[in-house]
This record gives sequence, C-alpha cells and structure tokens, in this order.
Amino acid sequence: MMQKDYYKILGVARNASPEDIKKAFHRLAHKHHPHKGGNEKKFKEINEAYQVLSNKEKRAQYDQFGRVSEGGGSDFASGFGGYSWGKTGEGFDFTQSKGFEFDLEDLGEIFEDFFGFGKTATRKDFKTGKDIEVDLEISLQDTLKGQEKEISLYKMVLCSRCQGKGAEPGTTINECFSCRGIGNVKQIKRTLLGSFTIDTVCPECKGEGQKPEKPCNVCKGEGRVRGTDNIRIFVPAGVDSNQVIKIEGKGEAGKKGGKPGDLYARILIKPHPIFKRKGDDLYASLPISFPQAALGDEIETPTLEGIKILLKVPSGTESGKILRISGKGVPRFSGAGIGNLYIQLIVKTPKKLTKKQKELLEKLKEEEL
Repeated sequence: MMQKDYYKILGVARNASPEDIKKAFHRLAHKHHPHKGGNEKKFKEINEAYQVLSNKEKRAQYDQFGRVSEGGGSDFASGFGGYSWGKTGEGFDFTQSKGFEFDLEDLGEIFEDFFGFGKTATRKDFKTGKDIEVDLEISLQDTLKGQEKEISLYKMVLCSRCQGKGAEPGTTINECFSCRGIGNVKQIKRTLLGSFTIDTVCPECKGEGQKPEKPCNVCKGEGRVRGTDNIRIFVPAGVDSNQVIKIEGKGEAGKKGGKPGDLYARILIKPHPIFKRKGDDLYASLPISFPQAALGDEIETPTLEGIKILLKVPSGTESGKILRISGKGVPRFSGAGIGNLYIQLIVKTPKKLTKKQKELLEKLKEEEL
C-alpha cells in the first residue's frame, strides 16, 4: 500500500518550519472544513498529515521510515498549539475511531472558536440607530437654486423624559453585575474531546455592560420612543433625479443615548409640462407659422425661471431646427456654470384656410413654378 505524502498534502517543503506547517494546516482546514462546504475526506486527510508533521517525534519517525507506528507520538492536542483535550496517549485519530463515532458538529465548533471562522462571540454595538431612506419629490424649477425642504418622519426618537439614558430621572445607571461592565461573559462548552471556555454576549445586559437602577417609565429603559420628527433637508442647486443626499444623525435615535442613524433622501424630479432635462441642459418645442419660418421673425419663448425672452427666427427656417440659448439651463451640480436651453422650432401647417389665404398660396405656388 502506497504511503501518503504528508508534506504534499499540506503543500509544504520537507524542511518546512513548525510555524509554516501550522499556517498551512489552518489555511487548508478553513478551506476544506465540511461545515464550510468542503470535502470531509480531504479534511480528515489534512488533519492526519498535521497530526504527524506537527509532532516532533512523529515527524522524525515519518521522515526516517515513511510511516508512523501505532501509539508513537503525542496526543491530538499537540496539533492545536498546546490546547489539551485529554490525557497523554488518549489522542484521537480521524482515520481510526477506536471504539466510538466522532461527531463532526463538535469538531466544527472547535474550529470556529479557535481558528476564528464561523460563529464568534463578540460584543456588538447594540445602541446605534438605524439609517432611514426616503424619496423626496421636487419640481424642475426647484433645481435652479439651493433651498430647504421640510419632511415629517414617524420614527424612533429620543425619549424626552430620560433624554435617551433609559433610566428614570434622579436614578443611577449601574455596572452590570453579571459581566462587570465588560458586556461579555465566559461560557463553558463540553464536547466529546473535553471542555473549553469561550466568550459570549452577556444575557443580562445584552452586551451593554450597564443596567439602569430603575428603567424609564416612558421608554421602558430603551432611551427612545416612536414619534414624529420634522426634518429640514437642504437641496443644492442642480441636483438631478436619483441623486442621494445624506443628512447625518437624522435617522432613528440610538438606543440608550447611542449614536443615531443617518437619513438618506433620494431626489425625484417631477415631469415638467414644457421643458425636458438632459444633464444640465433643457429642451423645449416652440410652434411657429409658415410665414414666420419663411420670412423670419422675433418671437417670445418661455424659460424655466418664468421669464419670457425674444428669440430670433432666421428666414427660411425648416421645421425641426434647433436654436440654442446660452445660460438658460440648469446650474451645474458639482461645479460652476449653467447649462443651455435648446428650442426646437416646429412649423405649423394650417388645417383650415380662408378664401384669401388660399388665393395667396396659389400665387406663391405659381411664383415657385
């Protein structure tokens, strides 16, 4: 039977240091762990190689004879950098269960706790308020200059009675007795390989490290309640649809005086009956008569500001011609300057003509012939 090449299995050189072997094992164990979707057979093979190469006596025996004899070497704990799971000589071999079935669930928890992947018991920030996203609809005219808009939100707001502390006014906030203000407590886990201790979030204070002597009667100790908040949002000139404005600290109030969340307002611009926007430019159509198109004229054209200006129509203008009016568009959002206004001239064809109009058109027709 061909002997396994443990060095090849771990992907290290034969002169690899113990530290290199340990790093290779941790990397491969993470990659092939069954609870991470890895191959169980490969995982056991990696562990078997590490059991031998991480032990000085077993490695020497393997290097000399290409194999390790039964009972030679130390226990399973040597493969985990000094954590002892049992008495010396009572090590566990994945390939030979020696009388009982090993539960991979237990091993999974060990790997998760000691190698840092999977579930970890860390103290989280429970106090930070949630962010809020809203849509803010404005008119196209509103983009011409910066202005403030006011909205009302029903959300978690600071408790007015305790001012966010969570305790009744005049009472104290004490250090949690269970965790001594740390927010974490020690928990003993028992597995088939022995018992070990991990840190977990304190169930008494939920990781906060403190508890009020007497919780606030209004917010029940949370430091916040549901209520309406009127918020003013500054909308800068030149803003466009789907742009998002961030208002710091205007999201939901944090728990027990914690940092509030932020408010994100997504801008939606209502359609305009006359003008269409493309970037910083505005576009509009303007009807003119056939005589105006043929002879030329000066006509009034509207602008987004509501001011009418004179526009010169050149003689011989064809329907669909576009004229540009500089500086009558939308202010640039991220820089200086203003876009342009483009007017498309549409020549109207009269549907009903008087007798005299028909005679004049007939004469014009004869002149062209």
